[in-house]
This record gives sequence, C-alpha cells and structure tokens, in this order.
Amino acid sequence: MRSVTARIDTQSIRDNAQATRDWPSHGLDHGETRFSRLKQLDTENVKRLGLAWSYDLESTRGVEATPVVVDGIMYVSASWSVVHAVDVRSGKRLWSFDPKVDRASGFKGCCDVVNRGVAVYQGKVFVAAFDGRLIALDAATGAKVWEKDTIVDRKYSYTITGAPRVFKGKVIIGNGGAEYGVRGYITAYDAGSGEQKWRWFTVPGDPSKPFENEAMAQAAKTWDPAGKWWEAGGGGTAWDTMAFDPELNLMYIGTGNGSPWARSKRSPGGGDNLYLASIVALDPDTGKYVWHYQETPGDNWDFTSTQPMILADLKIQNKLRKVILHAPKNGFFFVIDRTNGQFISARNFVDVNWASGYDAKGRPIETAIARSGDRARDIIPSAFGAHNWHSMSFNPQTGLVYLPAQHVPLTLQDNKNWRFNAGSLPEPHSNIGWNTATLVNMEPAKSKPFGRLIAWDPVAQKERWRVEHVSPWNGGTLATAGNLVFQGTADGRFVAYDARNGKKLWEKPTGTGVVAAPVTYEVDGRQYVSIAVGWGGVYGLAARHTERKGPGTVYTFVLDGKAEPPSFVAYQQGKLLQGVPYDKSQVSAGTALYVSNCAFCHGVPGVDRGGNIPNLGYMDPAFIEHLDKFVFKGPATSRGMPDFTGKLSPQDVEKIKAFIQGTADAVRPKN
Repeated sequence: MRSVTARIDTQSIRDNAQATRDWPSHGLDHGETRFSRLKQLDTENVKRLGLAWSYDLESTRGVEATPVVVDGIMYVSASWSVVHAVDVRSGKRLWSFDPKVDRASGFKGCCDVVNRGVAVYQGKVFVAAFDGRLIALDAATGAKVWEKDTIVDRKYSYTITGAPRVFKGKVIIGNGGAEYGVRGYITAYDAGSGEQKWRWFTVPGDPSKPFENEAMAQAAKTWDPAGKWWEAGGGGTAWDTMAFDPELNLMYIGTGNGSPWARSKRSPGGGDNLYLASIVALDPDTGKYVWHYQETPGDNWDFTSTQPMILADLKIQNKLRKVILHAPKNGFFFVIDRTNGQFISARNFVDVNWASGYDAKGRPIETAIARSGDRARDIIPSAFGAHNWHSMSFNPQTGLVYLPAQHVPLTLQDNKNWRFNAGSLPEPHSNIGWNTATLVNMEPAKSKPFGRLIAWDPVAQKERWRVEHVSPWNGGTLATAGNLVFQGTADGRFVAYDARNGKKLWEKPTGTGVVAAPVTYEVDGRQYVSIAVGWGGVYGLAARHTERKGPGTVYTFVLDGKAEPPSFVAYQQGKLLQGVPYDKSQVSAGTALYVSNCAFCHGVPGVDRGGNIPNLGYMDPAFIEHLDKFVFKGPATSRGMPDFTGKLSPQDVEKIKAFIQGTADAVRPKN
C-alpha cells in the first residue's frame, strides 16, 4: 500500500486527469472538476448498476467525506475525523485510525463533527482532525508519522472539518470557527516533515500591532476600528474550498463570513471588510497574496465564499478564458478570470432579495432589505446558503455545471445588545460561544424551503434543466463522460441522471439521507461508483427527511453487482412530550434561554423531528423532568453536548423545561 500511494504527487495527479482511472485528490483533479472521463457506465447500461459491497464507518453523526481511491485502495473519513482504508476489490477494512478527538469538544464546532476527507501524497495519508491537528499517516499501516497543532491560539474555538490538499509538496489546510469569534487563516506544511512553510491570514489583526504583510495593511483600510473587529477575530475562515493551477503556479482559496455576522457591530462605519467572502489567489510556494475578488463586500448575512470552486477553460465572447466557476452562499453564480481575478459575470441561480444583480465592476447592487438590520427580515437566500459545501461538478462535454441548490428560510435581525462572549439573550447559541450579533427567526420567515439539482450553463449564465427534490440539504454531484450525473438525496436515495436533460435513469435507497459527494474509478478494468452516507451537517442536526437510520456507510456499485444492502432501523420517534410539571409564567423566559443554548442542535420541541440529535419534544418525560441531570456534567458530554455548569442556573433549567413542555402542549393536536 505504501508503494501504491508513493507515486502520488503533483505530476501524477495531473497525469491521472487525462484518463481519471483513480480518484487521487479531493475534487479528482487540481481544478476540482469532479468530472470522470470513465465511460464504461453510460446512459444505456446504468440501470444494471448494482451493489458490489457496503462498508460500516461505525459513526452516528454526519458523513461529508469524498473518498480518495488509488490503485484499488480507498481512504475515507467518518465523523470525529476517523480514517478508514478499504480494499475496493473486497470492501474489507485494511486499517483505521482514530485521532482521539475529545468528544466533549463537539459543541465547539457550529456544524456537526464532520470531516470532508483526506489527502494522499508520496506514501502518506493526511487528515485534519476536528480539534485542529494536522496528522500524517503511513498509507500502508495507518500509523502516525507526524502531527502538528495548526491552531494559533487555543483560547478561541477553532475547529477543522475540511479536507487538506497537497500542492507542490505542501499540505494546505484552513479552519473554521467564525461563528465563535476567530481570525481566519490558511497554513502550508511540508508533506515530508510537517514543518510549517507559510501562513496567510484572511483578515487583518489588531491595527495597533504591525501587520503581517502589505495585503493585511490594505485590508485594514476597509474596516472601521471603532468596532474593534479584532476582539471577535473578524472571521474570514477558509474552512473548505481550495484549487490549484500548476501552469499559472497559483492556488485559490474561498474565505468565510464576518465575525460577528452583523457588520454594524464589527465595522460600524461600513466598509468592504477584506478579505471576507472572497476568492483569493496565493503563491503556493510562499503563501504571498497575488489577487482577490470579493463576492460579497461587507458581508452581513453569513454569505461565505467557502463553497467548492471549479477551474475551467471556457470560450466567452469568442475568446478562450481561464476561469473560476463559483456558486457561493449568496445565490449568484460567478465566472472569474483566474489569471488576474477580473470579474467576468454573475447571475443568480436561485431567487434572491438582498441584491438585484452585479454591476459591470463586479459589485452587488444591494436592495433596501439588505442592510435594514433594525428589524427582522426574510433574507433570501438564508445563512444556510443557496449552495453550501456540497460539491458541484463540471462536464466539459455538455458545458454544464451540476449544482446542488437550496433554500432554508430564516429571518435575520441585528442584535443591538451584542457584546463579545457576553451570552446575549435571545441570540442563538450565544451562551455556548456563538458570536453572530444576529437574532434569528424573531419573526417567522415567509419564504418556502426547497432543494434542487440545477444544470447551469456558465457561459450563457442560464439554467438548462433542474430536478426538484423533496427538501434542502442534498448531496454533492459527480459528472462522467458516460453522460451521467450522480447525486445522493436528503430523503435517502442515490440517483443517476442523464447529464443532457436531467432524466432520472437509476436509483437505489441508502437508508438515511446523503450529504456527501460520490466518486468513480476503475479497478481491474471495471468502473466502480462509491458514496459515503451519513446524515448530518448543520441542517441535519435538528431536521431529517427519512424514516430510517443507520451507521455511516460507504456504498460501492458496479455493473451487475449482487451484494445485499445493510439493514437500517426505523427512527424510534417517541410520543409528543406530555406530563412534565411546569410554570406557564416561565415559558417566555424559557424561550430566550432555549434559543441561546439549545435550538440549533435540538430544533423546536415538537415542531422539528430531530436529525442526528434528538428533538426534546419527543423525549421520555423523565428525561425532561430531570433535565438538570443531563445539562450539568451529563452523560451526553461524551458525544459533544456542552456541560452547562456555570452557564445555566437551576432556575434557568426550570424555565427551559417550561418552554419545552409548553411548546409541546401548544403544538399538540386538539381533539
């Protein structure tokens, strides 16, 4: 196995892109196209696709990983950053590695304890652990070779959920945590030794201290120091997307939202707040800034630009352009010149109400609703994004991008009483570290949820076809030369479509909802398709769209496969909570406490059904009656739940109990 991955380097990934027999990097190739040139599977025979094997990832939280496959060996990660090596020919485990992330730290991440995958390079497998460590493993044995702590300051709630990339012998990794109040950055380490080679911060630090480089000095001019943005970090975390153009010797990163979300608090005088919500080009050898394009100046709505980008060469107005294709949270599809960051075009791929479009200079034309933060307003798309981290793919044969689009309704309002780490009621999760300076759903949203698969023409900037799904939060896509598009869905299906028109050609049940993206590869002359399944992510914590559940599972399909699928079990949804004694006069106070401590994980009692975390409106009454036994040094801290000792009083817990039972009573059907 060491020899299998020993050959993987920058050149071999470029060479593999010609035939794509392996899947050696997160997005298949350095351009992250997720387009396979394999065509043994096509629109005619895909109906014969059957299960070759399934593999138990032994996880109960979200699975967001894209597997990496080299010469018949799969490397795939599960929740809590556990890595598995699997023999593709048999589906049998070769080794697994658990980085032993402290399970009690789970609440320090906004969006589930997920991991989006690993990188392989010259005999090593690299995984970034949830707690911020970057670990190199021996590809043959899974033994640890080296480990580095990537976190600059442990007093802040930094986490990592993204997949590392390796460009020119350097392992590149960013981090998350902007909801909690951190300063974003991205770091490169030597793949052989683990030595740090460079680090680039995405936003400026304290202006009373020297800036690290000229890029930070220029960025600081776009922030208002009256807001003391550096105390809450500023945000801009580069928690997911990266790509690399070896011919231009440029790497590209997407940066995240502001910290806090509300610009009125972090930069009260306004300003673009560079380099939030931007695509930034860096020199991969030195980490030096080359250019940027800011997609959402002065981000005010959690409109990250960390969603997957794709590098492509497109003929635009009869001229071949080297471009970046990008569909970030804000609802617009961007085409940007990747040689210099020049704006080419942007068009909304879903309905939006915060901007009416982009002008010729590449700046959004904001609407009146965008900055009216003194009242609750239904911002479309919401902070869940018109497109989130779920991977898109590009087929150069059809010229189409296959994009998972969605809407999850939310209303947003600036929290005028916010102070950093002050636990301001009723700001969501502010009592357990969130710092958004934003009130959510103080009034109900009127917009409607949806999930879609969109085939988008990036030259014409136009939708060519769509598939409507039953809900938001569907998985990433894979495009192939056999004119196929594969995608998993939130309602527990794995589906193949005709890439030309969106016609459904094949589907199989997956037992539980799918959020990750599939891969395809060739072993012994046979084309396989694999997908890692496990419901979760920020939306999947509190909501679900299937009636069955099971452990995280890798499904692998091949023509005429005959394996039996694993058995999943029905969700054990309890009866609507009844009989817990409470004081009705405490429901209102309990509402604010619940929102600030519980809501984004457990949902609304009796309204939501629970995702991979249970809804408290359907718990056994004894659990709620004795809630103090669970919130103070309770057993669930071993699964990531916070210990509320010192954060809540016994009286606070009584008020939360009143809200839970009172809400269940309010939604109970009346006979």
